[in-house]
Order: sequence, then structure tokens, then C-alpha cells
Amino acid sequence: MDRDVLDTPLTQAERDAALIASGLNLIGQALSIFDADLCLRVANRQYQAMFDLPDALTRPGTRFEDTIRFLVQRGEYGPQDDPEAAVAFRVEQARAFRPHYFERERADGRWVAVEGAPLSQGGWVTVYTDITDIKRQESLLRARSEELSEQLLIHAEGLAAANRKLAATNTALSEAQAVLTRSEARTRQVTEMVPAHIAHMDTQYRYTFSNRRLPAIFPGAAGEIVGLTVEAALGPATFRTLRPYMDRALAGDPQVFEITHPTSGRRIRIALTPDRTGSGVYILSTDVSAEVQAREALAHAARRSLAAQLTSGVAHDFGNLLTIILGLQSRLAAQDLPPGASAEVQATLAAARRGAALLERLSRISGTRDLAPEPVNAARLLTDLATLARPSLREGTALALDLDLPPGPLLMDPGAVQDSLLNLILNANTAMTAPGRITLTARRSGDWLELAVLDTGPGFSPEALERATQPFFTTRKGSGSGLGLSMVYDQTKLAGGTLRLENQAQGGARVTLRLPWRPVAPQMVLLVEDDDAVRAAIRAQLTGLGHAVIEAGSLAEARALTDLPGLTLILSDIQLGDGLGLDLTAPVPTVLMTSLPPGDPLRARARGPVLTKPFTPGRLAAAMSEAGRPAP
Repeated sequence: MDRDVLDTPLTQAERDAALIASGLNLIGQALSIFDADLCLRVANRQYQAMFDLPDALTRPGTRFEDTIRFLVQRGEYGPQDDPEAAVAFRVEQARAFRPHYFERERADGRWVAVEGAPLSQGGWVTVYTDITDIKRQESLLRARSEELSEQLLIHAEGLAAANRKLAATNTALSEAQAVLTRSEARTRQVTEMVPAHIAHMDTQYRYTFSNRRLPAIFPGAAGEIVGLTVEAALGPATFRTLRPYMDRALAGDPQVFEITHPTSGRRIRIALTPDRTGSGVYILSTDVSAEVQAREALAHAARRSLAAQLTSGVAHDFGNLLTIILGLQSRLAAQDLPPGASAEVQATLAAARRGAALLERLSRISGTRDLAPEPVNAARLLTDLATLARPSLREGTALALDLDLPPGPLLMDPGAVQDSLLNLILNANTAMTAPGRITLTARRSGDWLELAVLDTGPGFSPEALERATQPFFTTRKGSGSGLGLSMVYDQTKLAGGTLRLENQAQGGARVTLRLPWRPVAPQMVLLVEDDDAVRAAIRAQLTGLGHAVIEAGSLAEARALTDLPGLTLILSDIQLGDGLGLDLTAPVPTVLMTSLPPGDPLRARARGPVLTKPFTPGRLAAAMSEAGRPAP
């Protein structure tokens, strides 16, 4: 809708743009600015008047090639045997732009001086000056150099005056250029402060502007992307995902959508807004991973809370009933019963025990969960898991391992990982209506440990793909509790990972867990603890994790050891007999430990991980891994 109708006041940016445009129109010379993609961005009124250009060739976004073709066809550059070759020659000259100054005679006999200079961000600015009068004066001087007449003196004075006017105009032009440069610098500084990627893409999927924040949103992407295509900047896989949305935006339909970055696992929200000139699309990309995780966590917490409410009211009575049933059936089983009755008693006992197990699983839904990470040989863990799972599979179903892991232990919760994968394997076994093949794969993918369970069954239904991780959802009516995948999801999120369900192109389901890649490397640790017994216990934990240990019983003793060659980490108590471990400075990461409660002011001063005594080897390993990771 028209701004005048809405009577909306101009923004400061719009006022600045109008002021700059007015200033450029007051300059007596013609001016044009083309960007790195040979598209017009700025032109003043004199530019159109000097070359008698139609309105269509003075709008932002006009291609340099179209303007040159118009001028060539009109005879601006004289007769041409091959007009298209002349156009192509000048376009190639523009692509390899160099600073230049030259004078040429136009088709109408007037002379123009052309001065061009490149811009730091790509493209160039060109100033055109009509020097016809100056040229006439020069001709007059050459024709009548033998007689210094009064007319010659008059023309010389006119030339001097013209030069003075030209100098004044050049000064105004320089000031206008400085204003433009400062305005652009402020705009770029503001956009680079925004925690999002802001860019412009032309109709060929090529970036023409970027606020250099792309690596912050898409880890691993290049920072300088102006001139690159989206495919070159983000990779073919991401571009294939984005292209349908980009095509719709280029057709004039704004788009807002979310994707998962395949490399980092981040959830990215992207807004595509067609620009008003029809020459491309503005792009706004933000990392909404935390928002999505919080949203999903709230949804799952709500479902767990609902499950807890549903079970808490009847759990006690249900447990008492099961106890009575189990007791009565056990007494019946001990009696001498007919064969048929004995079988029915055993079936009743099995059903009651299954009910007790289900009640226990329901009680865990709202219970607190804690990770117990420890150094684990992942390949051995998965091999043992396969050995454990194979006897439970349907006869004829094969379980294959496809492991591609580098040597060395990884920090993970082995119980949680094993429970999750066993659940997925047994689900796959149940989903296949006939004997098939289940494959468990493991490999490193960037900063992730990627674990996947694939099967040759019918795959997930559309409803299952959407709801499978919700508590109580099951496709096995009457036999499934609907809690398995919900537990897997919760354990994976607790470990800082992601869970993905999909159907394979060749058929069958695939469930992929991605857990943070946390290798455990032997370290040389300076252990600072003034209690001998506590220091001995922690030393045993460190050596059990494979680390070398140097001990210090005081702050003074520790300070003398912080520059030891090969030292990689310091583990210190916060309160020492002769000072605070907080005051221990060293060029290596530090993990602090204390018996002080959370919220204590001394704990709040810590700049790294803090362990609460007593702690397990798993918690110690996790804190050491966290201290060794670079800050984001």
C-alpha cells in the first residue's frame, strides 16, 4: 500500500537515502555505480539525461550488458560491424575492471570524459563529465596558435572558470562518495552484529550480499561468500533441500521454513523475501536449535507429567492388586493341579509379572535421569550388544555390524547407549513380518558419533514418523507399551544428541542416533588437594581412567608445578590450606572440586567445570572432557 495513504513517517534510513539521492542529483556530472554482478545499484538524474536512457535502464538491478547494448545499437560508440561482439567486448572489460580515465567523442559530436574507480566491496563507480566546451577551446587554440587574439584570451578565461567549476563539482562528488561509504559501513556493522545470517541472492542462486555470519549459523561454511553460489557455499546436499523454497521465493512467494543442517545437526529457520526489483531474494537464517529443543523438551515433559498423573493415582492400588494376584497364583502353583489348570496358573503368573514390569516402566517416565559417562571402547560395546541381542531375534533374522570407528575410548554412558540400541534392535525385529536383516552401523560424522539401526521391514508409517517418540504411541495394538522410543529419545537428548527416524529408499526403516564425539585421550594431570586420604582416592580414579598424575598438597606447591612440560590439565580443590584453588592460574584447562553446596559464592567464581565431592569416575571424566573442549 502507498506510504502517503498510510501517512507513515519515514525511517531514519529512508531519510538518509532520500538525502543522498538529492545530493547526487545536484551534482553537475553523471554518476553510476554497478555491483560485482554487473548490475546497476545507484545512478543520478544526470546519468539518464546525458545518455538519454529510458527509465527501464536506470532502475536498480539493470544489467550492464543491457545498457551497453542499448548504447551500441543507438550508435553511441560509432558504426559497428558486429554489434553483439562490441557488447561482449565491453562486458568482459567490465568484469576485469581496472581504474581508468579516458575521453571519447560521442555520435552527436559532443565529448565526454569517463573516470572509473573500483569499490572495496566489489563493483565500481563511474563519473561522466561533458567536456565539449573544453575540447572546442583546445581546437581553437590549435587552429589559431599563431595569433593571440582577444577571443583566445576570453576562451582561456572561460576554460579557467570551467576548470574551477569542475574542481568544485569533484569536491562535492568526493563528499557524496564519502557519505555513501560511511552509510554503507554503518549498515554493514549493524548487520554483522545481528546473531543471524543476512544475505541477498540473485536469480542465479549467487550471493550478492552477506553480513559474514554464515559460519555462525552453518558451521563449516565459508565466511566470504559474495560471488559464490548457494551450492558452493553450503554444499550440494543443503542446496537440494533449499532449492524448492528458493524457486518459490524467486517466483514472488515469500517462504519461512526450518531445516536440519546435515553436518552439525542444528535446526535452522530460514526466511526468504523476494526483493521488489525482481532481481533476487533476501535471506534471513537463524539458529533455532535451542528453541526447538526447548519446545520438544516441554512437549515431552508435559507428556511425561500426564503419564505420571495417570499412574500416580492408581499405582499404589494396582501394585497391591498385583501383589495379591501373584501371591494367590503362587499358592495355586504349589498345589497338585490338573495339567490344564497348572498351565493356566503359570500364564496368569506371567501376565501379572508383566503388569508389574509395566508399572515399573511407567514410574520411570517422570523420574529424574542422570548420565553416567565413562571412557568406553565403543566397538567392543557394540559387539557385546550384538551378542546379547541375537538370541532374542526371530529365527532366521540376521543382525550385522558395520563399524567404522577410529581406535581409542569415547566418553559416553554405556548403559544408556546399550539400552537405546537394544530397544531399537528389538523394535526392528518385531516390525518385520518375516525373517529379515538388521544392521547396526557406527561411524564418526564430524563432531558426532553416528549410530544407526536399519532393517528390511515395511518401514515407518507417516503417523509413526510424526509421533513415534511420544509416550504411549504404538502401532502394535494390544502388545506394545509405547514407551520404548520415548525412552530412547529422552536418553539421547540428555546426552546432548539427536534422534532421527526415516524410511530408506530401498525399503525398511532407519533410526539414527547422533551423540557428541568425545574422545578420551591420556592426560598428564596436576592434582591439587590438601587432604592426603582424599588425594589418594582421586589419584586412583585418575589412574583408573588412564591418566598420569602429579600431586600437590598446597597452593604454593601447585604454583611451582604449573609450568611442567607435558602438563595438560589441573584438578584442584577450591579451598586449600594456604589459599584458594580459584587463584591458581596456568596455561592449561582447570577443573575445580569442592564440597560447597551449589550457589555458594566461591563456586560462582569458577570459570570452568566444578565437581561436587564425592564424585564418580564417570563424572570426573565428563568434567575433564568439558574443560578440554574449546569455547563456542
